[in-house]
Amino acid sequence: MEVIKYKSTRGGQEVVDASYAILKGLADDGGLYMPEKFPKFDFKFKELMHKGYKETAYEVMKLLLSDYTKEELMNCIEKAYDDKFDTKEIAPLVKADGAYFLELFHGDTIAFKDMALSILPHLLTTAAKKNGIKNKIVILTATSGDTGKAAMSGFCDVEGTGIIVFYPKDGVSNVQRLQMVTQKGDNTDVVAIHGNFDDAQSGVKKIFADKEFAKKLEESGIQLSSANSINIGRLVPQIAYYVYAYLKLLANGDIDDNEKIDVCVPTGNFGNILAAYIAKQMGLPVNKLICASNENKVLFDFFENGVYDRNRKFILTSSPSMDILISSNLERLIYLSCGCDGEYVKKLMQELAKGGKYTVTPAMKDFMKDFVGGYADEKKNFAGIKSLYDSTGYIIDTHTGVAYSVYQDYKNATKDMTATVIASTASPYKFADSVLEAILGEKQKMGDFEVIDKLHEMGAPDIPRAILEIKDAPVRHTRECDSADMQKEVEDILFNNRR
Repeated sequence: MEVIKYKSTRGGQEVVDASYAILKGLADDGGLYMPEKFPKFDFKFKELMHKGYKETAYEVMKLLLSDYTKEELMNCIEKAYDDKFDTKEIAPLVKADGAYFLELFHGDTIAFKDMALSILPHLLTTAAKKNGIKNKIVILTATSGDTGKAAMSGFCDVEGTGIIVFYPKDGVSNVQRLQMVTQKGDNTDVVAIHGNFDDAQSGVKKIFADKEFAKKLEESGIQLSSANSINIGRLVPQIAYYVYAYLKLLANGDIDDNEKIDVCVPTGNFGNILAAYIAKQMGLPVNKLICASNENKVLFDFFENGVYDRNRKFILTSSPSMDILISSNLERLIYLSCGCDGEYVKKLMQELAKGGKYTVTPAMKDFMKDFVGGYADEKKNFAGIKSLYDSTGYIIDTHTGVAYSVYQDYKNATKDMTATVIASTASPYKFADSVLEAILGEKQKMGDFEVIDKLHEMGAPDIPRAILEIKDAPVRHTRECDSADMQKEVEDILFNNRR
């Protein structure tokens, strides 16, 4: 099997193995790791179409994580996709209103982040052994609501690791907040910041880039890594579920072998849709990648005019995991679009850091023609959720609602009737208040858990364990800080606190 090596999108580091890239999270030059080339799938879809999720994940991931042995990788997969998921299928495909909703929310924290963050701790600890690392690995991550809980759940009490999560105090749903602040584990810490997700993400990147701080940590036997989608160990597992969805369509007779599909993804940090794009590069028959944004439509504008401009008002919406103006993973697509010119990517990222914008060349924009941008404001999102419920009884969350609304607009405008997989990224229970408001037409005067019970009455599936667990769970994490003081908070946790 071909050995795949990784290099930084900013060109400043030697090529490394997959396990080293996963261990580091972010390259030393601030760039993101990317494979030197995309291997092609070495299987026929018909051969795999009746296989389970674990077998599919292995066949996909082995190609990109080529320095992991079969035993190592299968061990990671077995530990990740177990009974923490409430369905044996792991990622069921549900047909409603002519589209296929890929339900990625059946894990511990009822959001799509579980699909990758269930396996990342095992990939990371395996990588540490492979690379002879004796240091304690501390995961430092920013979250717009879902990554934080999923990462903490995955790393909870994993030997030799710790995890610190920063989230925007006023930028997550109450259920998301409760899931984080009640998190158990002697190695978990959560900090609310006074700012938005972009502030949290920028603060984390700044800490990673501080060489003096890294030296101080090293002297204490600690090294940082990331659980954000900037870590290639987050991105690779996500490729698997698009392949799995295709195999299910094939097995169910919804498509013919090698027939192309469209994929529509609610998008914030650009990792989830990038995974679908990489699947296409590896041989998955994908036609269009429909990038669905909410009112923070920085990606929609980018695909329309080739200008990435974060200089705009930050809007808090009912789809908070998409309330992002700096889509970190877009850097990986930029890197590919300019012929993997690390120096050029570095120049654009410096422009973004200094002036908040950059412009791609016409050739780079043409390279991205597989992507179609669309966006849905709050009114359109709520109308889409209600329309789908009224016509089919199927209940979706507010992020999936954005994708569904954008898909409807795309289909109406283009008359493209290609079979379409919509990434359903969170359980409706996670944003029950907004979902109920969308369906009933007005905000309900109920408590969080009354709203959840009402949603269940209206036809949502069984209330997940993740919701039931937080109902009476004690709050364990109360830290908060200004975004400028994030490093001080990390130092306090690591050097003066419980550890």
